[in-house]
Amino acid sequence: MNWLSRHTARLIGAATAVGLVLTAASPASAQNAIRDTEIETIVHEWSAPVFTAMGLEPDEIEILLINENDLNAFATRGRIMGINTGLILRTRNANELLGVIAHEAGHIKNRHTLRDGAQQAGMQPLLMTMALGALAIAAGAPDAGAVLLGNSQYFGTLSALRYMTHQEGEADNTGARALERAGESGRGLLTFFENFRSQEVFSDARRYPYFRSHPLSSQRIENLRRLVTEQSNYGHQDSPERVAQHALIVAKIHAFMDPPNTTLQAYPETDTSLPARYARAIAWYKDGQTDRAIAAIDVLLQEEPENPYYWELRGQVLFEEGRPAEAISAHQRSVDLKPDAPLLRINLAHAMIETQDRDQLALAVDQLKRATAMESDNSMGWRLLSQAYATQGKEGEARLASAEMYFALGAQQQATQFALRARDMLEPGSNEWTRAMDIVFASGATQDDVDDLDRRNSRNRPVIAPAAG
Repeated sequence: MNWLSRHTARLIGAATAVGLVLTAASPASAQNAIRDTEIETIVHEWSAPVFTAMGLEPDEIEILLINENDLNAFATRGRIMGINTGLILRTRNANELLGVIAHEAGHIKNRHTLRDGAQQAGMQPLLMTMALGALAIAAGAPDAGAVLLGNSQYFGTLSALRYMTHQEGEADNTGARALERAGESGRGLLTFFENFRSQEVFSDARRYPYFRSHPLSSQRIENLRRLVTEQSNYGHQDSPERVAQHALIVAKIHAFMDPPNTTLQAYPETDTSLPARYARAIAWYKDGQTDRAIAAIDVLLQEEPENPYYWELRGQVLFEEGRPAEAISAHQRSVDLKPDAPLLRINLAHAMIETQDRDQLALAVDQLKRATAMESDNSMGWRLLSQAYATQGKEGEARLASAEMYFALGAQQQATQFALRARDMLEPGSNEWTRAMDIVFASGATQDDVDDLDRRNSRNRPVIAPAAG
C-alpha cells in the first residue's frame, strides 16, 4: 500500500463533489489518497458490471482510496469517486460496499454537483429573502426587515437540504436499478443505510460526515426498501470468493493503518485464516520484525506462488529495510505476473534506482516510461523518472519529467517553467521537445507569449566580449 500524490490537484479542484464534506477537499486531506493495486483491482472487478449497467464506461471511473477514518464517500466531476478507508471498514460485507459504490456512481451518472445543485438551490431563496428584507427596511419596517435578513441563511439551508435529499433519492434509485441489471442485489445498499439509521436523529455535529452530505430520512429508506425488495436479484448472496475478498480488504487496511499491536490483537496467531495471516505479516513488517514478516510472506507464496501482491509485499519489506538489490527480484516477479499494473512497475523502478547501479538505472527508466504511459497522471512515476534522468546526466529529459509531474498535479505555473527549461535543452522537433511545448500551451500560453518570453530572455543574456587577439 502506497501513499501517493496522484490526483491531489484534481481532488482539491473538485469542490463540486457530491457527498464530500468541504473540509475533505483541502490539500492535507487530498494528500491522504493512497494507492493499493490489490484493493483497487478487486473493487474495480466488482464495480465494472454495475458501471456498465448504468451506462458508464468502467475505465473512465476512477475510485480513490482516502486514508481517513471518518465514514465518508464522494463523487466529483471528472468521474472521480472517493471512498474513505473508514467507510470500507464499517461495511459488513461486499454487497454493502458495492451498494455504496453504486450509489456514488448514481451521482456521477446523474451529474449531481454541489455547485450546480444544492448550492444554487440554497442561494436562490437566500437571495430572495435578503432582497425582501432590504425592501422592508427601505419601506420603513426595519424590524420586519431584520427578521427576514436574519432568517435568510436558514431558508437557504432548508432549500439546499431539500435539494440534496432529492439528489440522494435519485442516486439511490439509479444505483439500485444498475445493481439489478448487473445481477447484483440492492440489499447491501439498503442494509448499509439501515445500519446507520440513528444518524437521522443526531445533531449535525455528531453525524458521520457521510450523513451530513447524504442526509438520511425514514422516507428515503422506505422508498429504497420498496424498490430493492421487489427486484428479482434481492436474494442474491455474495459468492464465497467475494466474501473472502472483502475480508482480505478489511484485514489489509487494518494492518496498514492500525498500530502493529492492535493488528496482532485483532488477528491473533490462533486465527489461521488467510486474511489474518496476511495482516500479521504486514504488522510484523511495520513493527520492524523483518525476518518474521518475510517468513510469513514466504509461507503465503508457497501456497500461491503466482500471487503478484505477495511478491509486491515481499519487495516492499526488503526495500524499506534498506535492501533494494534484494527487493528487485520480488518486485520483478510481481511485474511479470501483473504487467498491466503501473504501481508495480514504479515499485520495481524505485528499487533499481536505489541500488545506484548504472545498468539498473537504465532499466528503471524503461520501467518508469512504461508506467507513466499507462498512468500519465501518476506524479510519483514522473518524479522518479526525473531523478533517474538527472542521475544519467540527461538534464533536458529530467526537466521534462518534472514538468510532467507538476502538470499531473495541476500546478500549471511550475509545469510551464520546467517545460520551457526542458525545451531549451532538447533537440528541436523531437518528440520530447514537442511534448514540452504541448505542456506550455496546455497552460494557456500562446505562441506569441512564448516568442515574447524568448525575446526578453535574449535581451537579458550577458554579452560575452570577444577574446583579445
